[in-house]
Amino acid sequence: MPMPKQLTARASEARIDETHRCPRDRTALLVVDMQYGFLAPGASLEVPKGRAIIPRLRRLIAACRADGVPVMFTQFVYSAAVPCLRGHPFGIEHLPAHAGQSTGYGYPSGNCLVGPDAGPGPESRDIIPELAPLPGELVVMSHVYDKFFDTPLDLALRSRDITHLLVTGVTTDICVNCTVLSAANRNFRVTVVTDAVATIADDLQDACFNIWQRKFARLRTAAQVAFELSRTRK
Repeated sequence: MPMPKQLTARASEARIDETHRCPRDRTALLVVDMQYGFLAPGASLEVPKGRAIIPRLRRLIAACRADGVPVMFTQFVYSAAVPCLRGHPFGIEHLPAHAGQSTGYGYPSGNCLVGPDAGPGPESRDIIPELAPLPGELVVMSHVYDKFFDTPLDLALRSRDITHLLVTGVTTDICVNCTVLSAANRNFRVTVVTDAVATIADDLQDACFNIWQRKFARLRTAAQVAFELSRTRK
């Protein structure tokens, strides 16, 4: 007789947990796009829920550093010299602002812009100071949502013999989602830290969680991840 669905699901979850459990010496933490342009009040692409995860993510970063787990960062950037679809039509806010014209959501605002038209302030591409990378930590700049595409991220991980990846940051349904799928398709064992990712709406967050846990990633909280890493401490 076939196993009941609930038993099959539990067996599958147990297998995933076993293969994705994070060994300290083969794990890296990826912090996706925690930038002013997505977190600052008043930014055209502000994700208010992203500010709520900053203290938790800050603690997780500190724990990983203390345990010798590499911490890597990404930055989404837009350049007028690379006029890709991420600017027009899907990200009008990333286009350079026009003098004397409206800015904000739905308007050219210079969000995460690089080049001569870039400037400081809430639209800046800079990573927020609360989560500032340390000297020597990798910061990957990407013009697209998938942080593996045309960047050194894959090489950086494989050069360190990393097999397990903890993913955090914003936004859950866009850059985090594309990066999770890309990592899984490269055969990295991905764990998404559920209380250290954020997007604009709970239904989008829940949809991503439902999709990931079916085929792409394990879901764990920051506290669970920190405890798991601590158990492998020498």
